[in-house]
Amino acid sequence: MTHLPLFVFQGVSTPNLNMNLYATKKTVAEGMLDIALFLANITHMKTVIEQGAGYRYYAAVLTLISFSLALQIVAGVLIIIIARRDLNEEANQKRLDSLNNKATLAIFLIFITNIFISVLGMERTGLFARINPVI
Repeated sequence: MTHLPLFVFQGVSTPNLNMNLYATKKTVAEGMLDIALFLANITHMKTVIEQGAGYRYYAAVLTLISFSLALQIVAGVLIIIIARRDLNEEANQKRLDSLNNKATLAIFLIFITNIFISVLGMERTGLFARINPVI
C-alpha cells in the first residue's frame, strides 16, 4: 500500500503531517494564551477591587471577571485533557473532537465576556481616568 502525501504545494510534496504533534502544539499555544488572559483578568480584578464599591459597575465587572476566570479554568482543564490524549488512536478521536468543541465554546464565551469587561471597565482606569476624572 502506498502512502500519498497529505499536502502538495506547487508540485512539491511535504512529508505526512503528524496530526498528534500538530494538535499538541496547537493545544499548548492555546493554553499559553489562556494563561496570559487569566493573569490579565486577575490584574483587572485587583484594580476594580482597589477602586472599591464606589465604582459605577463594580458588581457587574467583578461578576463578569469571576465568570471569565471560572471559564478559563474549565478551558484550561479541557486543554490539558486534550493535550494528554493521542489523536492518532481512532478510539480517542470522537471524544477528543467533543472535548475540542467544548473547549472552543468555553473560549468563545470567555471572549464575549471579556468584551463586556472591557466596555464596562473603561470608566476609571488608564488614560480615560486622567482625561475625564470622576469627582
